[in-house]
Amino acid sequence: MQTQVMFYQLEEEKRENEAENKTAEQSHFHACLQAANFYRQNQRVFIYSADQQTAHQLDELLWAFQPDSFVPHNLPGEGPRNGAAVEISWQPPTNRRTVLINLTSTVPNFANQFSHIIDFVPSDETLKQQARERYKGYRQWGFQVDNQAAPTSSNLNNVNQSS
Repeated sequence: MQTQVMFYQLEEEKRENEAENKTAEQSHFHACLQAANFYRQNQRVFIYSADQQTAHQLDELLWAFQPDSFVPHNLPGEGPRNGAAVEISWQPPTNRRTVLINLTSTVPNFANQFSHIIDFVPSDETLKQQARERYKGYRQWGFQVDNQAAPTSSNLNNVNQSS
């Protein structure tokens, strides 16, 4: 089965001086949103972050993400033996998962282990160029790559998920 990659284009932020922080906040929010959606579809998710600090931030965000719908998740070394439904790490995965949510600036060398990959295209030009390089990298691996606008707060209930 061919790996399917979906790039979500994040909205442009209006405040220039906070653009980098807003981009991180946006991608973290949408990573949690996608993790929750895949969890509800009984898919096991791996959120790959650039570093340990980001992984801990995502862990905290997922605890409070949707108060009416908990998403079981863990960091490396936590949780059940095979990990919770959603694992967050800055290290390569140790358990089999179907969905990768990539929050790093490169294509992970283990990307071919997943049937679905979620990635993001920020509005910042430097980060957008990194996303273009990842797009090319995924295509070079032979993955089916597509893109769409990330859901806005007004249409979060109608998230279109490729499966």
